[in-house]
Amino acid sequence: MKLSVIPLGGTGEIGKNLLVFEYGDSIIVIDGGVKFPDDELLGIDLVIPDISYLEKRKDKILGIFITHGHEDHIGGLPFILPKLQVPVYGTKLTLGLVKAKLRERGGYPEDKFRVINPGEPIKAGDFEVEAFRVTHSIPDAVGYGILTPIGRVIYTGDFKVDYTPIDGQEMDLGKLAAWGQEGVLALLCDSTNAERSGSTISEKVVGKTLMDAFSRAEGKIIMATFASNVHRIQQAIEAAAILKRKICVVGRSMEAVVATARDLGYLHLPDPEILIDTSDVNEIAPSRLLILTTGSQGEPLAALTRMATGSHRQVNVSAGDTVVISATPVPGNEKLIGRTINHLFQIGADVITKDMGLVHVSGHANQEEIKLVIRLTRPKFLIPHHGEVRHQVAFSKIGKLMGYHDKKIALTQIGTRVLLDGQTMELAERVESGSVFVDGLGIGDVGQIVLRDRQQLSQDGVVVVVAALSKGSPTTLVSGPDIISRGFTFMKEAEELVEGAKKVVAASIETQIGRERWEWGVLRGGIHESLSQYLWDRTRRRPMILPVLLQF
Repeated sequence: MKLSVIPLGGTGEIGKNLLVFEYGDSIIVIDGGVKFPDDELLGIDLVIPDISYLEKRKDKILGIFITHGHEDHIGGLPFILPKLQVPVYGTKLTLGLVKAKLRERGGYPEDKFRVINPGEPIKAGDFEVEAFRVTHSIPDAVGYGILTPIGRVIYTGDFKVDYTPIDGQEMDLGKLAAWGQEGVLALLCDSTNAERSGSTISEKVVGKTLMDAFSRAEGKIIMATFASNVHRIQQAIEAAAILKRKICVVGRSMEAVVATARDLGYLHLPDPEILIDTSDVNEIAPSRLLILTTGSQGEPLAALTRMATGSHRQVNVSAGDTVVISATPVPGNEKLIGRTINHLFQIGADVITKDMGLVHVSGHANQEEIKLVIRLTRPKFLIPHHGEVRHQVAFSKIGKLMGYHDKKIALTQIGTRVLLDGQTMELAERVESGSVFVDGLGIGDVGQIVLRDRQQLSQDGVVVVVAALSKGSPTTLVSGPDIISRGFTFMKEAEELVEGAKKVVAASIETQIGRERWEWGVLRGGIHESLSQYLWDRTRRRPMILPVLLQF
């Protein structure tokens, strides 16, 4: 019998991590993340993994094990868990963040949550799962060692090797070395920073930079970072306390994470009264105020963007304020961030980004840290995970430098089934997989056809043709055709084009209804075809054409 390792998300991409392990009648799942849409996914709010494969086998699923509380690892759970109804395993903070997220969409049975501690093995069918501590940009992050009947597989999750972590919880390299001594079948490793040489800088460096930047600030300080970056938030709070600044947390996700982290003891306030409500912001002198907010990715509706455009109800940016963007752009968000930064400079704010100082460091391992984990675990096979194709290829080059040839390294795509039998590794058929789009309350009801229509509307607009036909025989055109346009051209200034369009449509209608037998579908198709060709010949545009035909 062979072990199947199937990534349903998080490979060949950044985001929506979901990894499946299957052996016989036992299935375990690691993570259930979300991905934020790029410019091509018009109107889409979120992208989650397609779990059709799991839904058909949900009776075999023994649990979902979560590595940490970032959105790309837990953001899909509110959509995934109700369909599977399985136990959820994670560390205390991670489950706290998962529960808060699930409450937004109706909750999940409390008895299905299982708090785990690193080093405690959990039996799950044919698997024995043991969490080990890793350092990342959020507390309580873990990887998993999964003991199977054919050997141990290690999944690092997101990690870097930080020897001076903020919370003092170092990555358990000793555990990895011990497993390496026993023998490791395969290592699934974070490949996000596989292109970067050297080692990742410690998070503590950011604390020093923030202290320097805050000390120089004269007006209020606005710091935007990922809401889940609890270590970064803790360092900002400590700097503000030393400088006698009050702190206001702005943004729904930031407020939720801060509240959860405080309740569970992962975020500490030097003085409980240091935190103020947004309604009290204007009562505090700007030189005595720090705003912690969301919007580090330039999202149009995020708090920082609304502050920069003067549309936030409580907080706005003024000349002389200092804005610290303590994050790195997620691929695809560069333009949004650039637009927000330009707004801030226009106001007269002093903007500090990672390009201007060490206000952000990565939470992912660079090449030397990847080499260290490979050397400690000494696996038979390598499977780069959590990264785009270029990151996977860069990881494979590291593996080759360390003596692994092509057959020992698996470059996977979403849905690829990797089969392991203890001695060999092969790529089998791809399983049902892909992306599901979340648009408002709709989950999966927007597909490629709808997206194609939205793209066409955004590019060339829509032209509506309205005409009325008589009942009875012979059928005649009694009214119209009228042409209505949105997003195509300004019709009042295009009289010649409109009149020509009316003639083309009228001719098409007369031709069709002049026949002994005609069909409504054929009539609409003829209008669409003739008008589309006419507009293309004269404008080189292809608007969406919607014929509306009435009969009186």
